[in-house]
Amino acid sequence: MAPGPQVALLPGGRRLHLQHGPIDLLIDADGPAPAVRAAWQAAEERFRDVLAVLVEELPALRRPCPETGVALVGPVARRMAAAVRPHARTFVTPMAAVAGSVADEMLAAILANAPRLHRLHVNNGGDIALWLAAGQSIVSGIAGPPPQVRIIDRVRIGADDRVGGIASSSRHGRSLSLGVADNVTVLARNAAMADVAATLIANAVDTGPHPNVSRCPATDLDPDSDLGARQVTVEVGRLAADEVGQALDRGMAQAEQMHAAGLLDAALLMLQDETRQVGHLKRPGGKHGIHPEPLVRGGLRVGVR
Repeated sequence: MAPGPQVALLPGGRRLHLQHGPIDLLIDADGPAPAVRAAWQAAEERFRDVLAVLVEELPALRRPCPETGVALVGPVARRMAAAVRPHARTFVTPMAAVAGSVADEMLAAILANAPRLHRLHVNNGGDIALWLAAGQSIVSGIAGPPPQVRIIDRVRIGADDRVGGIASSSRHGRSLSLGVADNVTVLARNAAMADVAATLIANAVDTGPHPNVSRCPATDLDPDSDLGARQVTVEVGRLAADEVGQALDRGMAQAEQMHAAGLLDAALLMLQDETRQVGHLKRPGGKHGIHPEPLVRGGLRVGVR
């Protein structure tokens, strides 16, 4: 039998690690000691059945989301469906928002029971739900793709920016992608919205059939994949400069459309030697940051100190 939810308070008392099956959360809370203790209690209580309830609805969550939505019961599942519904004209299933939705649910449960916190971040394998009290801010580091996983950019997020989620997607990491992006990082109103936007933009950064791009059916890599027999990217060789530009143009078109519709605040797209940006990204200053930790998803390598 698989182990149940695992809970560990990390040294220093400011970070809590929660793990159950594929869900791996690193939670950072900053504020008065009683508020932080309340945060940890609320997180542990809410986490107990998150995975079990989600698993009950997996068959529906792996099906494409119709424009009218799907009837779901669990709170995380409903968050997932709500996040993908605006994108229903494109192939997408609620699974595109699963990591961000879990992070959002945990953040909401903590805030409901620990309202005096100053800052709160819930990092679900690189997809982050965040909340900042008035006057607070954080700095998030954005890493380049493997094998050099190093910080190549930083963005500053303040409470007035009303950004509640950061997510990334790429052809690297544990998630499967239809595109060739080395990294797409998105800032949005919540983590679920950022998660699905990053996924779809990364899918759109694509060359089409190309001799230096190898692909295979998603089910060859993961028999349970919601992508079914769709061709996912396995390896990308060197691309010509104009091919990189054309692939990024496709991703930018998707990102700009989402930005105009209010579905994301900003996005950073990376492929080989070129980077593109949609929306405004503030560069840093200040000491409070999200910095490298051994939790990686797509091209975003983040943790919270």
